[in-house]
Amino acid sequence: MTHQKIQTSDGRTLSFADYGKPSDIAVLCCHGGPGSRMEAKRYAQAASEASFRLIGIDRPGYGGTTALPGRSICDWTHDALAIANHLGLQKFFTQGNSTGGSYSLATASVAPERVLGVLVCCGMSDMSWANEVDEARMDNALPIWNTPDRNTAIAVAADQFGDKGEKMMEINPDVPPLFSPPDMAAIMDPAFAANDPTNESFAQGVVGYADDRIADGPANGWSSFDISRVRCPVIVIHGEQDWIVPIAHARHTVSILKNAELRTFPEHGHLSVGAEAVNSLIDLRSKTDLSA
Repeated sequence: MTHQKIQTSDGRTLSFADYGKPSDIAVLCCHGGPGSRMEAKRYAQAASEASFRLIGIDRPGYGGTTALPGRSICDWTHDALAIANHLGLQKFFTQGNSTGGSYSLATASVAPERVLGVLVCCGMSDMSWANEVDEARMDNALPIWNTPDRNTAIAVAADQFGDKGEKMMEINPDVPPLFSPPDMAAIMDPAFAANDPTNESFAQGVVGYADDRIADGPANGWSSFDISRVRCPVIVIHGEQDWIVPIAHARHTVSILKNAELRTFPEHGHLSVGAEAVNSLIDLRSKTDLSA
C-alpha cells in the first residue's frame, strides 16, 4: 500500500491510497459518506489475490483532499480521472460504497470509453426520485438536506457526528438505530477499527460529509451527470438488512441502467455487504472484454 498526493490544475490536493500491483486490474474505489481512502483497505488483500489493484480516493473534504464547496457529484469525476491519468490507467473498474455508489456511476457516465465495469455496494440512488418514494426516503439525512446553506449543513453534521466523528456510535433513544445486527457484528470486529486508525474520515471534521449531502440531496440528485451514458456492465449488491440505505435504491438503480444486475444478500446489512465485494468484482470482470 502506498499513500500519494497530487495537485490539480486549480491548485487543490488530491489524496489517494494505492493497494496492489501495477500489473493488476485497477479499481477506483469511491468511499461512503463519511469515509476515506482507507475504506478500500478492508478487502485489499483479497482483491490483490484476485489480481485487482484497489485505489482508494479521498473525496474533497475527507482525508487529505482539499475541500471543494459547492461541488456536484459530477465534479468529482475530474478528480478520479486526474488520478487515473497520473497512474497511467487507460481503463479501469469503479466501485462505490453507499454515498460512493453515485460517484462510481458518474465516472462511468463521463468516461464510458475508459470504465470497464461498475460495482455498487449498498449505494444510494437518485435522491430526486427517492425522496418522493416512501420506501426509499432517507429520513436520517433530511436534517442536512433541509438546511438553507453550507454553513448550517456543516453545523448540523457536527451535531450529528461530533466534530471528529466521536458521536457516530452514540445511541440516541429518540432516533431509530442505523446499524442492523450484521453491521454491528462488522463494527465490533477489531479489524474494522484498525482499518482507519488515524480517523481519516474526519481528518477535516465534517465538511466532506456536509458537502456530500448537499451534492446528492433531493434538490440535486443525479442531475449533474447523465446516467443513460453508462454502457458498461454494472453489478449492484445490497444487504437485505441494510437500515441506512433502503434496498429500494438498489432496485431503482438497476431499473434505469441498460446493463445491470442486482444481487441481494439476506445475511448482510449496509457495512457487512463489503464481504461480497471481491467475489462481485470477479464476476464483473467475467462480463467484461478486457482486450477491448
